[in-house]
Amino acid sequence: MALHLIKLCVGAESVEDLREWVSRKALAAIAAGQEPHSFHTTRMVPKRTEELLAGGSLYWVIKGHVQARQPLIGIETFTDGEGIGRCNLILGPEVVETELQPRRAFQGWRYLQDNEAPRDLASLSSGEADMPLELRRELAELGLL
Repeated sequence: MALHLIKLCVGAESVEDLREWVSRKALAAIAAGQEPHSFHTTRMVPKRTEELLAGGSLYWVIKGHVQARQPLIGIETFTDGEGIGRCNLILGPEVVETELQPRRAFQGWRYLQDNEAPRDLASLSSGEADMPLELRRELAELGLL
């Protein structure tokens, strides 16, 4: 069973904002002759790397709800210019929308068990997947989704 990470997507107002950021990072990587992966730098290094890399994803909380995920494809540790240990979470270039799942604000990242992770939007019934985001958000807040 895969293990995932969950993190606030600071600065993004929507999944589209996240997609644009990922696209810009991918284009910059390609221009530099690198793979089109994006990454997220964090101070804390996950201890459960093997579980995370066995099909795990980074789930993004946007505006109080988990709304998307990116597959985790690598974890690289390094020391920055100030001598502080850091970690790059290497992410696949695809941003997969998920069902909405309310989350309160928190600092850093947290582990997310596979059975607690929201399902991909594409795997939901067509009626739910086709609803506008605001309607899905309102219904989720009421506990109806």
